[in-house]
Amino acid sequence: MWPFGKSTVDRVKDAFKAQALLAPLNLDVRVDNGTAFITGQAPTEQYVGLIKVVATGISGVKAVDTSGLMFAAPSAPAAQAAPAAPDAGVDTSGTIDASTDAQATQGQYDQAAGDDIVAKALAQHNRIAKGVFNAFQSNGELKDDPIDVLQSGSSIILRGAVDSEHELHLAAQLARSIEGVEAVDASGLKVVGGTKELTKEKDAGGETVYTVQNGDNLSSIALKYFGDAGKYRDIAHYNNISNPDLIQVGQKIRIPG
Repeated sequence: MWPFGKSTVDRVKDAFKAQALLAPLNLDVRVDNGTAFITGQAPTEQYVGLIKVVATGISGVKAVDTSGLMFAAPSAPAAQAAPAAPDAGVDTSGTIDASTDAQATQGQYDQAAGDDIVAKALAQHNRIAKGVFNAFQSNGELKDDPIDVLQSGSSIILRGAVDSEHELHLAAQLARSIEGVEAVDASGLKVVGGTKELTKEKDAGGETVYTVQNGDNLSSIALKYFGDAGKYRDIAHYNNISNPDLIQVGQKIRIPG
């Protein structure tokens, strides 16, 4: 379970799926040293701001690069009124047919309306999800906990882990205190003792990494992260360790999902 074994890439994708405007886009995500690189196609450039603010609600994402995005259409200019019908006797040969011009004008209106919907979603996400995320980052007890903040409509979804029941209730309380938040789903926020220490080390892709200490074995590592020593087989397989009894002090072990 996240935060132990769900990559930052997958968590960014989950955040996109929770946002109604982004879910249908199926954007590709790559994470390298805290930067999320987003590629794929979006309807217009207006989506960039929304993509960035959603991605930065994910723990471990420090920057978002959207230079690889392509757009189906440029952002719509202000729609212009259709031209008036020509006076009688005026030569209209070579001019655009009125029905064609009307269709183009309607297309401008439709695109402008779509961009307006995206702008409103961005403003809402900035006010609500970003407000919750910033509240966590400003709180001395929660700022180092691996908590993802997702938003669906005016509801906030919290995923990740905290050190105690107290921190769990504090996170939910802080989220509810942000203006515009109508509901908080904290069912994906787990209490795991020592979570700050367990999740502080990441690889370049944002996956949790554990450095083997003296006296460790894969069973004890599995017990530490999953509460089940039998999960050592999953750790061995994930790290291509052929002999689970042979690990070295200082070895980096990636923690699987």
